[in-house]
Amino acid sequence: MKNLNFIFSIPTLIIFGCGCIKEIGKKIKELGGSKVIIVTDKGIVSSGLVEDVKTVLSNECIGFTIFDEVEPNPLDTTVERGADIAIREGCDAVIGIGGGSSMDSAKAIAMRVTNREGTILDYVGINKVKNIPLPIIAVPTTSGTASELTIFSVLTDSRDMTKISIGSDLLTPKVAICDPVLTSSMPPSVTAMTGMDALTHAIESYVTTVATPVTKALALESIKLIANNLRKAVARGEDIQARENMLLASLLAGMSFRHTRLGIAHALAMPLGSWDIRLPHGLANALVLPYVIEFNLPGNLESYAEIAVAMGELPGGTLRETALKSVKAVKELIRDIGLPKNLKSVGVRREDFDRIAEEAMKSGNLAVNPRVCKKEDLISILEASYEGE
Repeated sequence: MKNLNFIFSIPTLIIFGCGCIKEIGKKIKELGGSKVIIVTDKGIVSSGLVEDVKTVLSNECIGFTIFDEVEPNPLDTTVERGADIAIREGCDAVIGIGGGSSMDSAKAIAMRVTNREGTILDYVGINKVKNIPLPIIAVPTTSGTASELTIFSVLTDSRDMTKISIGSDLLTPKVAICDPVLTSSMPPSVTAMTGMDALTHAIESYVTTVATPVTKALALESIKLIANNLRKAVARGEDIQARENMLLASLLAGMSFRHTRLGIAHALAMPLGSWDIRLPHGLANALVLPYVIEFNLPGNLESYAEIAVAMGELPGGTLRETALKSVKAVKELIRDIGLPKNLKSVGVRREDFDRIAEEAMKSGNLAVNPRVCKKEDLISILEASYEGE
């Protein structure tokens, strides 16, 4: 087995299980917090999920203020407003509750409170954060982004509506409170899209050039869990066992890809969520994933064959024939959970392919993709996804 020399560390304390949201007040106190800003969106607030958090905080005599202005693909200007409120209210810790947008915003707000030079755009890139952010507790209500474990905050530049990313180990949440009960209110479409985001994380992490035995074990178990539970979670949202397994799958994939990065699908998903296109991240991944796999097959037949088997396909024929079954398995899963089948059906235009590919070529994920690709290759993948069935 290759790559036996590796470093593996998960600095985030993970608390997992139904009802574990009750631990949040105690963890805030352990981190030295006395007043928190709860970063979320209006949908989470209206669903009542924040009420449980407020009750726990009140019982622990912890003050709080709520910032519920987070939008999908959150803007840099939104984060700046949140940071200003956190400073004005004297908050000393941050809770991000929701999907990736809320947790990414929480990370950026926590960073911005203690890093006041310039604007938040000055921190875009890797390791530009100088001062330790406020302590961050992440509470996912979806099973897909794994933002509760990662070093990145993905935002949108309000000047040109492109996706931007701030990356620093300092942005990693101190605690992740992963309560499957909080994911049970996700509607089927959100369950499907976030589930495909988790699957893309797991598959891309599994096949990268820097995968290790530990990351591969985590990613493969994630793939198995998603293959066996995403359909159930979409079909019957109240199935708490399916919800629990999907949240676990998302966590395992996050543990894996925070060490390996990802690949072409995520490189393309960033611009597909930018400008006037603005596809939901999980949907963008789902639409291109089968065609990314087809392109990547020559770079790692063995791993794609193992993915096919993990998704329930029977091995048989040549190694390539088994590996190709991973494409079949992904397409069937996408169909069964009711997601759109191609880029054309969601309004993406062929005339945008050049700028999408140009932007995707800037992604650091391409450096670890199992097959070297050029801009023309990315355009070919987009073409295949445009007409995909």
